[in-house]
Amino acid sequence: MGRSDVALMVRQAALHVWKVVVTNTPRTLREILPTLFTLLLGCLASTSFDKRQVAARTLGDLVRKLGERVLPDIIPILERGLESEQADQRQGVCIGLSEIMASTSRDMVLTFVDSLVPTVSRALADPLPSVRQAAAKTFDSLHSTVGHRALDDILPSMLNNLNNPDPEIAERTLDGLRQVMAVKSRVVLPYLIPQLTQPPINTKALSILASVAGEALNKYLHKILPALLTALSKTESAAEELVYCQAVVLAVCDDAGTMVDLLLDATQAENISQKQSALQLLAAFCTHTKADYSSYVPKLLHGIIYQFKDQDEKNLQLAWEALNAVCKSVDTKQSNHLVFEIRQAIKFVMSDFKHLEYLPGFCIPKGADPFVPIFREAILNGSPEIKEQAAQGWGEVVKVAAKEGLTSPVLNMTGPLIRILNERYTWNIKSAILETVALLLAKAGSNLKQFLPQLQTTFLKSLQDPNRQVRLKAATALSHLIVVHSRTETIFVDLHSGVKNSEDITIKETMLQALRGVISPAGDKMSDQVRRTVFMTLREGLGNPEDTIRSGTAGCLGALCKWLSPEQLNVALNDHILIDDPSLDPILRHGRSSALFVALKESPDSVFSSLYCDKVIKTILSHLQADKISIAMNGVRSCGYLFLHLMNICSTIPSQLLNPFTRLMNQSSNEVKQLVAHICSYLGKSGVTLSPEFQKATIPMLVNGTKEKNCYVKSNSEIALVSVLKLQQGDATLQACLNLLDTGAREALNDVINKVLRKVSTQMDTKIEELDDTLIA
Repeated sequence: MGRSDVALMVRQAALHVWKVVVTNTPRTLREILPTLFTLLLGCLASTSFDKRQVAARTLGDLVRKLGERVLPDIIPILERGLESEQADQRQGVCIGLSEIMASTSRDMVLTFVDSLVPTVSRALADPLPSVRQAAAKTFDSLHSTVGHRALDDILPSMLNNLNNPDPEIAERTLDGLRQVMAVKSRVVLPYLIPQLTQPPINTKALSILASVAGEALNKYLHKILPALLTALSKTESAAEELVYCQAVVLAVCDDAGTMVDLLLDATQAENISQKQSALQLLAAFCTHTKADYSSYVPKLLHGIIYQFKDQDEKNLQLAWEALNAVCKSVDTKQSNHLVFEIRQAIKFVMSDFKHLEYLPGFCIPKGADPFVPIFREAILNGSPEIKEQAAQGWGEVVKVAAKEGLTSPVLNMTGPLIRILNERYTWNIKSAILETVALLLAKAGSNLKQFLPQLQTTFLKSLQDPNRQVRLKAATALSHLIVVHSRTETIFVDLHSGVKNSEDITIKETMLQALRGVISPAGDKMSDQVRRTVFMTLREGLGNPEDTIRSGTAGCLGALCKWLSPEQLNVALNDHILIDDPSLDPILRHGRSSALFVALKESPDSVFSSLYCDKVIKTILSHLQADKISIAMNGVRSCGYLFLHLMNICSTIPSQLLNPFTRLMNQSSNEVKQLVAHICSYLGKSGVTLSPEFQKATIPMLVNGTKEKNCYVKSNSEIALVSVLKLQQGDATLQACLNLLDTGAREALNDVINKVLRKVSTQMDTKIEELDDTLIA
């Protein structure tokens, strides 16, 4: 040992003494070998660097000089060294074996490999971690020398020991494998993965080994992840298994793309347990990973938002956690491009699931919260194009969210929206913001009470905007605001003043639209004095020569009928709306006919009461027979709304109206024919049970309509038949209707169904279209 000392003077002195004392070096070494190795093993594991260096040099010198002659004596000594109770001795054995293999030839190691393998195996399962760590380095040297045989001879027994009944042995073996992985992961991992991913899957072993596998793990993720999901979905001790599975997922630090792809694919699984497991791991990965997945955020947004369609509450919560983590990982100052991605993701899922009114993920508490920082930043600091996109995008989020999911975002987003609305931006930005604020008021207006005075001022100001689109959006927003606002008197007064005093026809038109919007839902909030003043102004406008002003006025008066006192309603109906004489000015007749169908739409109970029903029928009949097409069309609309009311209350439709209504399909005007078919389609889609007398009268008429030359009349008649017969819901209604018809009509209907209607029913939109032409679209 002195001959291998770190100091030159000591080495020279020791060499001199050796030469004087020893005559036969090999024989002397064999004699002192046990004692020498006892010293060496202690020094090899010493905390002193000098001692370790001296011992390593000594051992290397021994093997190099004596080789074959000394190894048969050294190996048994090392084997016995593992029996020592002293930890440094056992650790020294491992270091010594590494030094021997580094200092001798491959052939020499192969000669003694049968002795080396059991020694290394025992050391890898040693009770002390320091010994196992040293043994892993020995395994590294052994594998470098003998190759695959080291794996075949050592790893199978260790894998078997992972399932040892004695938990201490299993734990020591697992740590031994971990130490081996730490120094030789690229070689060991391909051997271990097929074994560890076979059922029963040892997730604990996978998690511990993954922590030290480094980038070698990435290559086997496609095998590991399905095994983890299977284990997680079948286990009884879910919490413990989840911790192990999360550890494996979080061990991936340099290949986020593969992990993101695999996890998102797994969330599409049909098996509910596997899907839930995938969402759990995705949420954990997005929340806790140290990997940089910023370039995969768009893909994650699309994948996670698609999961918001799920009906399972636990799955939705997990998807929300993943989304929240992804959105938090984004630098909001660099997030403007994500507005487009979020919009696309929502459109994509809603187009795939058209039956959904809301996305369930946005209906849980705080559902829309993750998006707030992104949209807020875009609205406040984005370019004009981004501001418009963000306003529209936030409106789309609000559309698919329930009130519960908007509680917090409502407050955080409304302030920035109002701020931008009051600044000098282009009409398209203002229009987008007004539409979004209107949606917020409709969904969660009660949460916006602190903003209502500010919003009222902003909306009324926007009604004077030069752009028509902005004015219309402001009118719509005002109609939602008034429902939740307690101080409404000034709104009615300001709107009435705008209607009465505006000289600009375009402004007056939208003022009337806004007045109609606030009267319909909240006319009862008007004081009696304001109601009388508004009524007087509206009745004078029924004969206005401007079509848009007259229609708007008639719409307001018809809507106001719902809130008039019995005395005021009597005056409105008997002195104005129900007065119809063919000799009257056609313009005034048109205004009154518009007011009548709106009144029947908004308050059919009070208008078609026993006091007025005969006069209403007589007036509608007069409108249907009018020479002026616009008046006849208003008569058709009155029939539509009245028929709907009567079928809702299961009352019989008067034949004196039903027969003239059906005969209008023979009218010379294609517009009237088209509207008749449209009315039938509207009633068929409305959800009311159509009365037999209505079906019997209208079905033959519509069959005739399908043979019209005008393509619009023909198309609308086909759609109306599909709606009336409810062909999209099966043939039950069709069979009932066939029983009502005579032989000729039955054959004609069957012919149309077989030739045209089956195809039309598969392509037809179920959306109910608006009949009321006094409303501005």
